[in-house]
Amino acid sequence: MDTQTRHALKQDSFVDATASSLDWVSEHRGLVIKTAVTVVIVAAVIVTAVLIYTSRESKAEGLFGQAMNIYETPLSQPGQPADPGQPSYATAVQRAKAAYPLFSQVANDYGWLRVGANARYFTGLTELDLGQSSAAESDLKKASGSMDSNLAALAKAALANVYHQTGRDSQAIDLLQGLIKNPTVTVPAGAAKLQLAALYEISRPQEAKRLYAELKDQDKETAAGMIATQKLQTLK
Repeated sequence: MDTQTRHALKQDSFVDATASSLDWVSEHRGLVIKTAVTVVIVAAVIVTAVLIYTSRESKAEGLFGQAMNIYETPLSQPGQPADPGQPSYATAVQRAKAAYPLFSQVANDYGWLRVGANARYFTGLTELDLGQSSAAESDLKKASGSMDSNLAALAKAALANVYHQTGRDSQAIDLLQGLIKNPTVTVPAGAAKLQLAALYEISRPQEAKRLYAELKDQDKETAAGMIATQKLQTLK
């Protein structure tokens, strides 16, 4: 078979295939239109969902940023002139009272976002500052169940303090021992040991000394090790 014949056969095959495809499209015109419309609708839904998510995330982050700016504002000192352009808070309670509504709004309205989970933790902290230990415990428990291990660890450490302050040392100890066994970037084992040793100072002073000594020897270069060294000197 010569080249010209092969070329002609290929053209005939292409023509036949094209004609067959056009015939199928013509016969199934309704199905083709429905499929095309469905594809367009799905694409529109996806684009809309992405835009809504981005918009809500931006709003949540803006509110959270405002709350953090308040929460991190240094307390004013007696006799220090206030900056007219900046908010001023004389006590931690005043500052927490100003930040709390924003943290709470982000946590409640955007809890499915990462920033919402972070806001839940800070809602618990501001509730502690406001003396609302029951509400703080509830919010910190929610934050301690976060899939973000670093955030969960911070919430557990704060929750351990709540348990200790409300006479539930056994629960506090369980949390801190868990943090020691499973350290994170936000709560290293040394920090959890330091917190546990402080808890033991009254009820189990010898165990407190053992933990401080362990930190002094094993974490010499860290802040936890330095604090432990100072603690050992005061406990003698």
